[in-house]
Amino acid sequence: MYHIIVNPIGGKGKSLKALEKVEKLFKEHGAEYVVHKTEYAGHATEIARELSQTPDTKIVVMGGDGSFHEVLCGIENFDNVTLGLVACGSGNDFIKKSGHPQKIEDAVELILKGNESYVDFMELGNQRCINVGGGGMDVDVLLKYANVKALKGKAAYYYSLLYTLLHTRFHKLRLTIDGETRDMSVFMIGVGNGGFIGGGIPICPNAKVDDGLLHVGYVKEVKKCTIPAKLVKFLNGKHVDTDWGGEFVGKEITIEALDDSRFELDGEIIEDTTLNIKVVHDTLKMFR
Repeated sequence: MYHIIVNPIGGKGKSLKALEKVEKLFKEHGAEYVVHKTEYAGHATEIARELSQTPDTKIVVMGGDGSFHEVLCGIENFDNVTLGLVACGSGNDFIKKSGHPQKIEDAVELILKGNESYVDFMELGNQRCINVGGGGMDVDVLLKYANVKALKGKAAYYYSLLYTLLHTRFHKLRLTIDGETRDMSVFMIGVGNGGFIGGGIPICPNAKVDDGLLHVGYVKEVKKCTIPAKLVKFLNGKHVDTDWGGEFVGKEITIEALDDSRFELDGEIIEDTTLNIKVVHDTLKMFR
C-alpha cells in the first residue's frame, strides 16, 4: 500500500494536476494507494508521524522541498518507512542533487520499481532538514518576499531579489565545524546535504546527499560594488574556488548569529538564532 501525501493548494494548482497523473499511473500498474490531502501547515508532519508507526509503510510525497521537509520531520520510526518523491512544488532544489526524476511519469516508475537506498538528512534538536539550511542573502530575500503585496509569484521573488541586492547587508556569524570555531562576516552561507537553493543557486556545489558529510558553502563580506561581478561566479558554483568564498566539510556544524540574522531550513524561515546541525547517515530510506 502506498500512502500519497499531497498539499492540494501547493504549486498554485500544480499539485492537484500532478495527482491526477499519479493516480492514473498507479491504477494502470494495479498498485494500491491512499491519498492524504493536507489541510493546514504541519498536517503532513502529523500524517507522516502516524503512518510511520506501521511496518513496511510506503509514503509518496508530492510537492517541493517544503513538503518533503514536513514529512521528514514527522517520521518517528525510520525502519518502518520508505519515502518516494514526486516533485511538483514551487521549489524542487533537493532533486538536483538526489537524482530523482523531474517528470512525474519517471518519478512514479522509479517508485513502483521498488529500488531503495539511503539518503542523509540533517538533524537540529527537534527539527530536521533534507536540503539546505543557512542564512544571509537568501533569508533576506525570503523576508522581503513575504511582505510584497503588489506582485505575485516569480515577479514578487525577482523584485525581492533585486531589492535585496540593492540594499545588501552582511551577517556576523560564529561558525563551528567539528569543534573548530571561526567568526565570519558573510553575504551568504548554507549548510548543505543537498547543494541548491532558490530554484537552482549552487550554494554547496560539491555536496552529496548520501556521503555522510555536510558541506558549508559561503560568500564572505566583499565590497558592495564588486557583488554584481561576483554573482556570476556564484550562480555557477565557482565561488568555492575564490578568496571571497569557499566550502567547508564536516559532520557537526553550529552557526550562531552574532547580530539580528535569521535562518532558514529547506526554504522556511525559523526563529532560532543558533543552528546546531549534525548529519544522520544510513537511516532514511528512499525509492531511488
